Amino acid sequence: MPAPVILVHGLRTSATMWRSQLAALDARGIPATAVDLPGHGSRLGERFTLESALATIGDAVSSAQTFSGLRPYLVGFSLGGYLAIEWAAANPGRVSGLLIAGSGTRPHPVVLGGWRVLARGIHLFPDRGRALNDFTVRLFVPEPGASDVLDGGVALEVMDDVLRALPTLAPVERLSGIEAPVLFVNGRFDHIRLQARRFLAATPRGRLVTVAGASHMVSVVRPEEFTRLLLDGYEQATGGTSLQ
Repeated sequence: MPAPVILVHGLRTSATMWRSQLAALDARGIPATAVDLPGHGSRLGERFTLESALATIGDAVSSAQTFSGLRPYLVGFSLGGYLAIEWAAANPGRVSGLLIAGSGTRPHPVVLGGWRVLARGIHLFPDRGRALNDFTVRLFVPEPGASDVLDGGVALEVMDDVLRALPTLAPVERLSGIEAPVLFVNGRFDHIRLQARRFLAATPRGRLVTVAGASHMVSVVRPEEFTRLLLDGYEQATGGTSLQ
């Protein structure tokens, strides 16, 4: 049996954003699970906490390893990428490798504080900002990616909890303790890749790929290219099965 893959979505999105990658992995016989973080997707209405989000990843890793007997490959996008780094650093040897997408800037409390103020303003809209969110996604993400992002629901109510939690993470420092191979994937026009080379330099076994023409949501804007990179990182980390 091939080693399993676990995919962790970004802020406000859900497991449905990974439809293209799940289909590609299934076609190759690779077992894969896309989780919903607290307050997202099937868990809309829950409060987001860092502890519960990390526990979600831990539960998925344990289930995948129990099912397959192999260490899974962990993929995280944006919020999911920062969480994947944190979890892997705190649990050495539990995953065969990581793909971290759209998570290339250290969370800064001043910047995130500004985002919190903006989010609170948007939440004053009658629909809490849902129409604005959907318009923006459909403007910048081609189909079927836009529908993949939106179909799991939009986690509007978690913004403040997430933006308060992120500055407590130290991804650069945490990367230095991860011995598994880490593949960083960012879109060329991603506004959250400003410190990508700093992240790479901190990683003992890191590799950085920048996808031409892609924005922050690289996995849905360039799904075929992202999937090829995922499979490449997976093969490097697992040899097609898993490191023993």
